[in-house]
Amino acid sequence: MIPSEAIVYRPNAAAILQRADGTIFVAERINIQGAWQFPQGGIDEGEDAETALFRELAEEIGVKRELLEIVQRREGYRYTFPKGRLKYGFYGGQEQTYFLCRFIGEDKDFNLDATHREFARFKWIKPSEFQMDWVPKFKRHVYRQVMLDFFGIEFT
Repeated sequence: MIPSEAIVYRPNAAAILQRADGTIFVAERINIQGAWQFPQGGIDEGEDAETALFRELAEEIGVKRELLEIVQRREGYRYTFPKGRLKYGFYGGQEQTYFLCRFIGEDKDFNLDATHREFARFKWIKPSEFQMDWVPKFKRHVYRQVMLDFFGIEFT
């Protein structure tokens, strides 16, 4: 087991989109049926977390910047990849900055084929309807903390 201090974490930005009715956006991974998650992606060199957030949302779900308003931001969520896996041969995990964003558009404003398709479909749910078994085990502690921090919901 590699000590966590020795792991290099890739910076990452993740988004929770929320409509005025309180529902949140989740998307099902195209390659794993039943795996629902929030859009997220790496922060490229020279980018800050906010710039990466808007780039990733445009790339992954086709949502334009003007349809989003950042409500809250929290940093420092970390997970390590299972079985010593490395991303890009270097990163042993990710350190995420999460953004809660008010979405002021409509469903027609999403384009899951904006660049390379990562998601099969999406849906809007109440935060309390999120299910931890949608998420890979190695990421569940982050999702539990995110749901507690942003919505005050404790998942066991």
